[in-house]
Amino acid sequence: MCELLAVRSDEPFELAEVWPLAEGLERYGLAGYAWGAAWVRPDGSLDAYRATTAFRDDPRRAEIGRTETTAALVHLRRPSRFSWLGMADTQPFLEGAGRFAFGHNGELAHHRRFRDAYRAAGRIHGRADSEVGMRWLEDAWALARPAEDLLAALHEAMGGSANLAVLEPWGRATFHAGNGENPVFGFRLGGLQLLSTGVYSLDRSLFRLVAPGARDRRLVAPGRCASL
Repeated sequence: MCELLAVRSDEPFELAEVWPLAEGLERYGLAGYAWGAAWVRPDGSLDAYRATTAFRDDPRRAEIGRTETTAALVHLRRPSRFSWLGMADTQPFLEGAGRFAFGHNGELAHHRRFRDAYRAAGRIHGRADSEVGMRWLEDAWALARPAEDLLAALHEAMGGSANLAVLEPWGRATFHAGNGENPVFGFRLGGLQLLSTGVYSLDRSLFRLVAPGARDRRLVAPGRCASL
């Protein structure tokens, strides 16, 4: 039941500008068990923050909100299984070499086919399917294919109902819309370009409850990708 939000702007903005959207996604999307954000630093590299508290309860929310960036990826978490709670499974994951940040919602049906090999290599630290998807993507990234192709290939390899998102250095964010219960929408708010999951509602309630001021609203078709 996680929610994902990506934002990009031509001009720097503070993360606090998107906190009202994060609050709405957490509330209406039934998240509230952990959260995190990845963003682009002024030098074009990636940084991230993760917490095992709800976004609304995190005492560092205001501090992190003062971070200035031009692009970010926010993840509001409700695990598919409560035994998967913990920092090791809290997203977004930041790839060790800084090549991308990754977030996921839904379920990767065949993650167990890959888990044992990653665990044997010392690359699995948590229990959730999302981390397995992250390890697959780390290996596939070396193919130097576009992010949309790699996310589609990850979904094909692991199956299930899953939205997938990456943020790359210098600010490109890509969503793969693959969760039939949680559509992905693109829209604008002021000078911000955004992609967001739809609070697990098969209508456009995202715009009534979370982003009523949104313009240029569009649905990302299931099975397709969209980038900022």
